[in-house]
Amino acid sequence: MDKQKMKTSVAALSVTSNSVLVALKLVIGLSIGSVSVISEAIHSGVDLVAAVIAMMAVRRSGKPADGSHSYGHGKIENIAGTVEAILIFLAAAWIIYESVRKIISPEPMEDVGWGVAVMTGSAVANFFVSRMLFKVGVKTDSIALKADGMHLRTDVYTSLGVMAGLLIYWLVKLLFPGTDILWIDPVAAILVAVLIIKAAYELTRESAKDLIDARLPEEEEALVEKYVRERIPDVCGYHHLRTRKSGPYRFFEFHLMVPGGLSVKESHDMGDSIVAKIKNHFPEARVVIHVEPCERVCDEDCVRGCFILTEDQREAIKRA
Repeated sequence: MDKQKMKTSVAALSVTSNSVLVALKLVIGLSIGSVSVISEAIHSGVDLVAAVIAMMAVRRSGKPADGSHSYGHGKIENIAGTVEAILIFLAAAWIIYESVRKIISPEPMEDVGWGVAVMTGSAVANFFVSRMLFKVGVKTDSIALKADGMHLRTDVYTSLGVMAGLLIYWLVKLLFPGTDILWIDPVAAILVAVLIIKAAYELTRESAKDLIDARLPEEEEALVEKYVRERIPDVCGYHHLRTRKSGPYRFFEFHLMVPGGLSVKESHDMGDSIVAKIKNHFPEARVVIHVEPCERVCDEDCVRGCFILTEDQREAIKRA
């Protein structure tokens, strides 16, 4: 199965799983009167919307570059991740509102065993689906799938938290019938909302940074220098390195300094060999190299990536 089919299949699985969980949680939550279970139904509803967005995003982002989108459609995944994060924030706000209302005006719950059962089933199902989403998301470098996986992994923890709250409520009512424990359900829901907000913040930071073309991590940019250095003494250095990421695609642009006597073909072949090594490490990379002759007339940018100057010569140029 190729990467695109793999991404689409796991996204469809997430949509199906979330659809079933939303229905179950909503029915059980309303029947037993548990705001925490209803909150989890809302959370899963947001996860369902996120899963649908992720599925649409991975389908669209997989389309190749065209006349209207020269750099491809990769940022659709980043947009999807940002939208998903906003949805999570809104869901968390609603959960907190309903929980506070329940604390002020508590209502008794019945048959909480059903709530414990559906929360346990939700945690187990979401654990396995989120694991698959993360696995495929990492393998295909898909921010949309990793975001969807983050949603479901959060749902695992929140479902366990709600299950624990309902279990405590059930045990206290069984062992100490006169004890007022109604507050534990909305408090558990508020804790769910806090975990959701934390996940939403991390997701926003991860998906939005590529929308504003933030540079790649230092360890990834360092690979450029590593592969260029391997061609010494055929290269003199490099400068003006610019990097960014769009969905699963990484973009590298830099100037490659070569001896002035090198032929066009030799320079081109050298550039191709460096591109091949970068693409071997990042198969979806897009690399643009501008070859320049080294004339030993260096500005500060050129000095920074020069391989032939001594430290004394570097300092002299900086002072000039």
